[in-house]
Amino acid sequence: MSTPQFSEFDFFKKRLGQTERLLAVKQQQIDSLLSITSAVNNNMPITALARIYENILHAHLAVSKIALFINESGSNWMCITPGDLPGNILNYPVHEKFSKFNSIIPVASLKDELLAGFEYLIPVTHKKVPIGYVLTGPFGNEQGDTKEDKLNFIQTITNIIVVANENQKLFKTQIDQMVMQKELKLAADMQNMLVPSSLPNNEKIEAAAYYRPHKNIGGDYYDFVNISEHEIAFCISDISGKGIPAALLMANFQANLRTLITRKYQLPQFVEIINQKVCEITKGEKFITMFIATYNYNTGILTYVNAGHNPSILYNNGKIELLDQGCTILGMFETLPYVSFGEIKITPGALIVNYTDGLSEAADNDGKLFDTEGLVNFINHNHQLSLTDFNTKLIDNIIAFKQNMDFDDDITLLTLRFKC
Repeated sequence: MSTPQFSEFDFFKKRLGQTERLLAVKQQQIDSLLSITSAVNNNMPITALARIYENILHAHLAVSKIALFINESGSNWMCITPGDLPGNILNYPVHEKFSKFNSIIPVASLKDELLAGFEYLIPVTHKKVPIGYVLTGPFGNEQGDTKEDKLNFIQTITNIIVVANENQKLFKTQIDQMVMQKELKLAADMQNMLVPSSLPNNEKIEAAAYYRPHKNIGGDYYDFVNISEHEIAFCISDISGKGIPAALLMANFQANLRTLITRKYQLPQFVEIINQKVCEITKGEKFITMFIATYNYNTGILTYVNAGHNPSILYNNGKIELLDQGCTILGMFETLPYVSFGEIKITPGALIVNYTDGLSEAADNDGKLFDTEGLVNFINHNHQLSLTDFNTKLIDNIIAFKQNMDFDDDITLLTLRFKC
């Protein structure tokens, strides 16, 4: 029998058929990539992208088994193509097992029985950092691309999916940060509304303040309230914590303080009541130090309670006095163990300096604190200044003392000069 002979035409016809099949495969791949990128551009969730990904691999490459793992956060990895995969695959410690691989490898080389049924491991990295892993089962027997080409295509389409997930996480983080910044600005604006927009400077009293939060939202607070024509109240306080919780607590604290201070309570009773209010709000989780005082223009009597705060410094008739009589901090006990108060006769021209610990605990390069001693020394030499100049010069002195070291706490200063 003679051997069948193939003509040159038959050869080219066969090659043409192979080329057409290859072109069809490439067209399918292009269509698949367009489908995926369109879904990505439409911000489809990762679960929807995973379904498209699975359909492409099953329909166009006849991949029998797929497990695509993406990094959710930190060490948390999740399989987004669970299908009918068993739990031992869904919970497989992929990063622990696969992090050393940065190229496609046969699963058989891993020698792990749990991975039976998978043929290849394809890692996806970004700047040499693993961000995804895909385990694929065997391919179908359809003609077209080589196995190497198919693996490269899977790696490409997997990279699109995984990078899209990373971009979605980054976008969400950016949105969260924008929302947080907006909330912080609103909280900072709210804090600015809580402190007095102006302080008196008249024939009876002169007052000035300086406030510098360590961050956008601080925990310091000061206030000045006219109780009646002949009586005022003022306070300075430090709320534990920072940020939005501190701002909310400050708002509630101010509302209670301004309501209660006008009800003619004796100052120790006022402190006991406001302590109960703080406990109700904070449930013992946050605390407030406070110095509060009332002053009667007619009698010249200053009455004060120091609730665990830095002692205000009184320059009165040429003498310095630290105002430290009072009680423990607010919010620690539902009923304060004790409340004492101080009462002082004020002479015209007396100066009182109220401050928070961010000022007295300012430290230089050697860790030395400005401390109360530094404040007393400054007051003795500068008490005659206008209060605006006094505050400015004091802050400048502290900045110079810190030797350009950054402040690590809020700075609040409230000064008053009694003229009658």
